[in-house]
Amino acid sequence: MSKGFRGSTDGAAPKASGRAMRADARRNYERILAAAEAEVAEHGVDASLEEIARKAQVGSATLHRHFPSRCSLLEAVFRGRVEVLCEQAREPARDTDPGTALMDWLRAVGGYAASTRGLAASLVHAGRHSERTDPESCLAMLTEAGDPLLRRAVEAGAISSAVSVRDLLTLVNGISLATEEHLDSAAETDRLLLLLLTDGIRPRVHG
Repeated sequence: MSKGFRGSTDGAAPKASGRAMRADARRNYERILAAAEAEVAEHGVDASLEEIARKAQVGSATLHRHFPSRCSLLEAVFRGRVEVLCEQAREPARDTDPGTALMDWLRAVGGYAASTRGLAASLVHAGRHSERTDPESCLAMLTEAGDPLLRRAVEAGAISSAVSVRDLLTLVNGISLATEEHLDSAAETDRLLLLLLTDGIRPRVHG
């Protein structure tokens, strides 16, 4: 199972100072992103920025010009995959009941996180600093996409109203991190998520 992926595959040119990036700058951007994918896939969120610059054949100053922080580089690496997950949230399978639609989406998030080294850790880190979360960040994108799914599930009585999307993403990412070294991390993440989601977040029945 592949552990790496592209963050920007839609062909849209990155911007520099409000203008389309020059061809040479774009080539540097794409080389940095490709090198970052490979390094993050192998070493996770602690991948060496110096090694990424070396493999991209650019200087550290060029890397930091395109990506001022480690967080901004990770966001670029993971963005393409997260956009796919957001689309899945917006277009649940036809005739799927709200509780199942939410569960299916969370399992998809868990599967991506488990098979993509560094994604879960990056989202967990962003959650710890949620007061400073960029509205364009991967965590913010997933939260916004998942919120309508959760609301419909709550309205249908399938999920407790005390649960938030951030709660669910924290649980999914925690399980993904816990199974990272498992022989089949995606399958183990899915198994544990099913155990949790079938009972753990259902509304409590009193009396």
